[in-house]
Amino acid sequence: MVNILDQWPERWPLQPVPRGAWAEQYPTYPEAEPRIIRAALARAERRSGGNWYVFAGSRQVRADRPLGFHVAGTELVAWRDRSGVLQVGPGACPHLGAPLSEAAVHCGALVCRWHGMRLGGRGRPGWKPLPSHDDGVLAWVRLDSAGEEEPLDEPVIAARPVARRSIDAVMAVTGVCEPSDVVANRLDPWHGAWFHPHSFTRLRVLKTPPVDGAVPVEDRFLVEVTFRVAGRLGVPVLAEFTCPEARTVLMRIISGEGAGSVVETHATPVGSTADGRPLTQVVEAVVATSPRTGFLLARNAATLLRPAMARAARRLWRDDLAYAERRYAVRTGRHDRAGRKP
Repeated sequence: MVNILDQWPERWPLQPVPRGAWAEQYPTYPEAEPRIIRAALARAERRSGGNWYVFAGSRQVRADRPLGFHVAGTELVAWRDRSGVLQVGPGACPHLGAPLSEAAVHCGALVCRWHGMRLGGRGRPGWKPLPSHDDGVLAWVRLDSAGEEEPLDEPVIAARPVARRSIDAVMAVTGVCEPSDVVANRLDPWHGAWFHPHSFTRLRVLKTPPVDGAVPVEDRFLVEVTFRVAGRLGVPVLAEFTCPEARTVLMRIISGEGAGSVVETHATPVGSTADGRPLTQVVEAVVATSPRTGFLLARNAATLLRPAMARAARRLWRDDLAYAERRYAVRTGRHDRAGRKP
């Protein structure tokens, strides 16, 4: 009997994935040298983000109600004015400290529910709006009190696919670790097929940046990988991993199906747990594109596709947050002999 997978056309974007047991994969630990990851992380941390922090997806900030959040232990609030422009300010009312995340939005301004103080883009004594930026996918705030970088007028944003030819989705999760632990996780592409066998297979790291202190011309990881789709079918691509600034890792597909698509992983310090351990929010934006007619038609159903895209990203980060949290626990000595975090 003829196996249809044996006669599968090579030009099709979906390709057969060979059968194989998880434990029989090619081991990647000899190539995943800690010094390569450390050097790439050190170079990334020297790149300034201008004190800008991602705090949410653009669609998450609305004009009918405020969004409360924290960056580096600072309570903040975001909303949109009557023109739909993003506004961000301190999260406590300057009158008696009421939570502005519970305020009402009326005519583009916040109205405190405790005593009716109105707060808008012009501010008041003791309450001043902060620089903010909406790039159409993500919402940013500049918090100079949290960073030690030279402030920039706008955040560092890598090139993305054109909005009218792409679909974007954003998800956020929070873990007990520091931003460097999240970035280090993404700068270890070797763990993909081992730690996420449900999503990746046939992964090979083709090129890594050097380990010396100099900034190379191409400071990137080049990875060949197949994204699992269904059963024994997957999409093989060539992807690169780079760091445009200290708290961001960018994965871009440079050849194969979806070339030009990007996954932006942003690590934002949130605050601390009750026992003093750091909390970091991972905000990940997936911006997918394709020249295929079917994809352009699918854009009409973007509202239905976004939740599925976000769920897929969140599934990966359930694993990767455990990786990042473990890295933090090990490097700070916050783990016992049984490997449990206190």
